[in-house]
Amino acid sequence: MSMIEVRGLTKRYGPATVVDDLTFTVEPGQVTGFLGPNGAGKSTTMRMIVGLVAPDRGTVTVGGRRYRDLPVPLLEVGALLDAGAVHGGRTAYHHLLALAVSNGLPRTRVGEVLSRTGMESVAAKRAGSFSLGMRQRLGIAAALLGDPQVLIFDEPVNGLDPEGIRWVRDLMRSLAAEGRAVLVSSHLMSEMAQTADHLIVVGRGRLIADTTISELTRTGGAGTVLVRADDPVALTRRLTEAGATVHEGLESSLVVADMAAGDIGRLAAFHGIVLSELTPQRASLEDAFMALTRDSVEFQGVAA
Repeated sequence: MSMIEVRGLTKRYGPATVVDDLTFTVEPGQVTGFLGPNGAGKSTTMRMIVGLVAPDRGTVTVGGRRYRDLPVPLLEVGALLDAGAVHGGRTAYHHLLALAVSNGLPRTRVGEVLSRTGMESVAAKRAGSFSLGMRQRLGIAAALLGDPQVLIFDEPVNGLDPEGIRWVRDLMRSLAAEGRAVLVSSHLMSEMAQTADHLIVVGRGRLIADTTISELTRTGGAGTVLVRADDPVALTRRLTEAGATVHEGLESSLVVADMAAGDIGRLAAFHGIVLSELTPQRASLEDAFMALTRDSVEFQGVAA
């Protein structure tokens, strides 16, 4: 059984349709990346999963049941949706203790999640003094408190330093390896490329892609070709004349877009230019994401 089932989910605020007939599943044992431009409906969808927002149409279940029908939700679903949703006057320890006691959890769980999130040294400090990164860690600790099989994280690396970002990446992977279903949204495509097993991509509230990273990067962007030639200046001129886009790469290489590797090789041979390397490069996740969501971006700037 899928851990999270979203079927035909729709939410409107006045004339605006924020989530539009959205359908997808989140499976156990993997990290599912939830991607989309700002305003795509990701946060609203996550809030509907945990019952904070009521859908206008459609259904969403966790382990086959609606969130409101779960006897003790914290034991089934852990969620970090707003790192600021904590009483600033409470210490990290007492914030987690209040959650544990109110949900019938043993006090020992507080120490366990503080340890797993690396917060033991600041357990006695008030949450109001925490940086955004530390509040993120506290929110993750709260999500883990009930040892749930389903975890939902909305931008969990926001405010974290590089070490913290790597820690979150490793944590997501380890949670999935334990058989849990992990749904995580992020704007850092490089992190999603290293963390997610599966991707749900939305734009303007609608599903754009439900796929793996490898499939998305294979089909969602044209990629480039790395070329090394004995006469890069002449090759650049010939490629540009033929309609390709050429940029200088590392160590005298050329990075060519808008032309396939085979066509580059034939053009070079026709003009007597010797090539020492001709390597197609798959589009990055960021390239594929940008190509896929180009028509769904709410605000677009113009490069100077």
